[in-house]
Parts: sequence; C-alpha cells; structure tokens
Amino acid sequence: MPPPTFPPSFTLKLALLRSLRRWVATLWLVLAALLLSTWAPSAHAEVPELTSFEVTRNDEGVLINFAVRFELPRGVEDALLKGVPIYFVAEAELMRDRWYWFDRRVGKATRTWRLAYQPLTRKYRLTLGGLNQSFDSLEDALYSARRATAWKIAEPNQFEDGSRHYIDFSYRLDTNLLPRPLQIGLSGQPDWSLLVTRIQRFN
Repeated sequence: MPPPTFPPSFTLKLALLRSLRRWVATLWLVLAALLLSTWAPSAHAEVPELTSFEVTRNDEGVLINFAVRFELPRGVEDALLKGVPIYFVAEAELMRDRWYWFDRRVGKATRTWRLAYQPLTRKYRLTLGGLNQSFDSLEDALYSARRATAWKIAEPNQFEDGSRHYIDFSYRLDTNLLPRPLQIGLSGQPDWSLLVTRIQRFN
C-alpha cells in the first residue's frame, strides 16, 4: 500500500506549526538564561530558623502553630521583582512509631503560599488556597507567609491512643512549582535552597 499523501496546504501548516513550537521553546530558554544570569547568589545568605513550633491535640484533631524566620535572598527577590512568582510550601506528617516495621503515616497536610509582585500597583499579592491578600511591602507579605496558626494536619480519629506519635515537618522555597524553563540551573544555587525541618514528638 503506498504511503498516504497530504495536500500541500496541510504540509505547509504542519511545517509552520513545528517551526512555531521550536521558536517558542527557544524563546523560553533564552528568557530563562537572561533571568538566571541576573540571579547572582547572595554572598551571605541567612540561615532560616524555626522560631516557634507547637503541637496541640483536641476535639478538632491535631493542630500545629509555627513561625519561620528568614530574609528573602537577593537572587530570589530580584526574580520576584522581574515578575516570577515564588512559592513557599509547608508540609506536616503525623507519624506513628512501629518498632516492628517502618513508622506509619496516619495524617498529612500541605500548605502552599504563592507570592507575586504586581508592577502596575507596586503591591505584593499573597495567595493561600482561595484567599488572596495584597500588601504594600515585601516584609508584610513575608510575615504572613512565614507562619500558620491552628493548622489542622490530622482528624481526631487518625490519632491512635496508646501509641507514640511524632510530627515530621518541613518548610521550603519550592522551585518545582516554577515554570519548567526557569528551573534550569536553579539546583545548587544557595539562594533557592531555603529549607527548615523539625521532628516533634508528642503524646
């Protein structure tokens, strides 16, 4: 059977579509290279610190309060001002000790803060779930993104009486949520490696 033939117009459209895809991919790579070339790592990046961490168990479930202290590295702030949104992610897992096997995860919760700068209004927009807030300064926006109060990470029936439990907590600047081309070259850059962890045991 002879191979199928296509009209010239179809072949031309296919060639144009392929060229457009290559052009868009090249444009993304060039944009990523230009942005990354200006994101020089800070000479003295501050080590982030978990200043408070409290676990509460009541009729509502297992709740935590936490606060993290850090200054946004210069490279990250430069990217933010150039229109790149940044993401902070807090994760907490409720784990049960098991001496005879790997510890069992009985609860997990994740919070993601999206921070973006709006040049027209010169405001910072912070999004958490369906809640959006605008701030006049970066410091005010970061204050809200650095902490959580009465954050439920497990339901009451997920806690097993008579067993030992602990919270496996982390807070990080998540580059995996950035557009794929902008992730090129970010691994290993200290400005983008903000991470805090804590293991907290409780009864």
